[in-house]
Amino acid sequence: MSTQQLLLVAVAAAGGYLIGAIPVGILVARAAGGPDPRTIGSGRTGGTNALRALGARWAAVVVLGDVAKGATPVLLAAWVSGGDLWVMTVAALAAVFGAIRSIYIRFHGGRGVGAGVGTLLVMAPLAALITAPVFFGAIVLTRYVSLGSLLGAAAILPATIFVVWLTQGTVPAPYFVYATVGPALIWIAHADNVGRLLRGEERRLDIGLLTGRSRPR
Repeated sequence: MSTQQLLLVAVAAAGGYLIGAIPVGILVARAAGGPDPRTIGSGRTGGTNALRALGARWAAVVVLGDVAKGATPVLLAAWVSGGDLWVMTVAALAAVFGAIRSIYIRFHGGRGVGAGVGTLLVMAPLAALITAPVFFGAIVLTRYVSLGSLLGAAAILPATIFVVWLTQGTVPAPYFVYATVGPALIWIAHADNVGRLLRGEERRLDIGLLTGRSRPR
């Protein structure tokens, strides 16, 4: 790498992390006057816990914010670097890591799923369309959001490779790194969920929270 590219990579890593680390769930909870999502359920700050703490409307705001904080640094990296894939990849992975381990809240955070979706929408939008049915299908069939997230993350690698190969005729190395490391970060963040799933103790999604029949708690 040239000195300029190394500098861009460093800036992308720092900027991606700081943007991805923004605790959207907590900020939305404060704006809504609701409970801190860290005091509910798993104690995470993402969309599922926001749904339990704040209800469907505010949870949707959290999800959109999480997606935005994943997409924004990648878009900025693409603009600043002229579309350099390595710079974009570093920004994307840093954003996901920041969403999981946020410096703003003592390295706590969410599971990185929303931010991961945001990065994927920029890096390989067609792959996002392929993985979406896996994510939503698993949730609909089992009502385990964590399982949908895990399976959706696992589908990113084959979906990204297929889409990039189909559209470009080759798969540049940054895509392999992005589609391997990103899902790995999400899986690691779900380690406790995996344990509960294996033990049959994982909490199922309360559909009533989406329809308004159940109250946030």
